[in-house]
Amino acid sequence: MAKIRPSQGAPYARIMGVGGYRPTRVVPNEVILETIDSSDEWIRSRSGIATRHWASDEETVAMMSIEASGKAIADAGITPEQIGGVIVSTVSHFKQTPAVATEIADRIGAGKPAAFDISAGCAGFGYGLTLAKGMVVEGSAEYVLVIGVERLSDLTDLEDRATAFLFGDGAGAVVVGPSQDPQIGPTVWGSEGDKSNTITQTVPWDDYRKGPVERFPALTQEGQAVFRWAVFEMAKIAQQALDAAGITSADLDVFIPHQANMRIIDSMVKTLKLPEHVTVARDVETTGNTSAASIPLAMERLLATGQAKSGDTALVIGFGAGLVYAATVVTLP
Repeated sequence: MAKIRPSQGAPYARIMGVGGYRPTRVVPNEVILETIDSSDEWIRSRSGIATRHWASDEETVAMMSIEASGKAIADAGITPEQIGGVIVSTVSHFKQTPAVATEIADRIGAGKPAAFDISAGCAGFGYGLTLAKGMVVEGSAEYVLVIGVERLSDLTDLEDRATAFLFGDGAGAVVVGPSQDPQIGPTVWGSEGDKSNTITQTVPWDDYRKGPVERFPALTQEGQAVFRWAVFEMAKIAQQALDAAGITSADLDVFIPHQANMRIIDSMVKTLKLPEHVTVARDVETTGNTSAASIPLAMERLLATGQAKSGDTALVIGFGAGLVYAATVVTLP
């Protein structure tokens, strides 16, 4: 039997840089109220959302990703040519193949990196981060670009009172690279497929082959079921991630949950009994729910506004359609 040479990657991995892109159009609740019977007060009380960003025709999944990636690469202090892997998490790139990651890799000048898309909904950034960490430690890439990007306005039913106000567009990116000490903790991730119908697409794409459909596919969810699952079950997962990293909530500086809903965020903070000194990301108020993009976008805003700083210890957790989840502790770049 031939002896296979062991992998020779970095001892550990870290997030080196972060970047974000929000579409130029800001959409207040008043626009949403043109198509649903509700009120600004009701939307704010249910979700905490006041505005969201919607992409123009020119602000494609690829374009927004490229803008966010350029900022992340510059923040990391490397060049695009050094990128050895590009991972894109999205559910709103409508071309089935090829992966949009390949287009992004080419247009940022990354050369010939490994490039692929993943579909893990609102947990997609955590999934991508975990894969990137493995690539760096395994040695198949020195630097990996992880992108979460969505144009959820394309999948929003503006006449659905339960979801019309929730979703926004945008892209967030990070560069993962080598580290001499652990700065990305163990990931606690998984899925509960028996609950997959609680967040889903209204119509499968292949229905178009069977004849005209009444409405374009959109996102739909069972709000109360999702709320209960996120608050109670995801708080447990978050605690498991703290335990896996060998720290307690008192050691945290920052909490960056998926920006699904302000009520969910506040309830998780209460359930986890986070100390008052922990900064909590509440980007959902002005950005809405951007699924895979929400955690890196929130991370970038916290750092840009000085609410968080380089070297802070942060707990990140994403959860959504599937139902899938991923949580880990990271050191902010």
